[in-house]
Amino acid sequence: MQPGYPQQQPPPQIDNNMTMSIVSIFLFWPLAIPAIINASKVNPLLQQGDYAGAQAAAAESKKWSKLALIIGIIWIALTVVCCLALGVGGMMSGNSTN
Repeated sequence: MQPGYPQQQPPPQIDNNMTMSIVSIFLFWPLAIPAIINASKVNPLLQQGDYAGAQAAAAESKKWSKLALIIGIIWIALTVVCCLALGVGGMMSGNSTN
């Protein structure tokens, strides 16, 4: 290193949330698609030096992934509750006719 020259800092690492986006596609795919699209924008933006753009894309990816996960989990929970309720209701009505 030569004196008088500032040391160049490595670019900051930004989590692109790709893993969470891919997991969310199994729970509620309509919202997981924009999550994956935004996650795939993060690394190219970092390579171009657009750190603010990369941070914004990562934040959008995280937002869409969280929404997809929350809605997907609620959807599965409601499905299980409804199936159990129908099963119990069917068993009760089947027993009363005998």
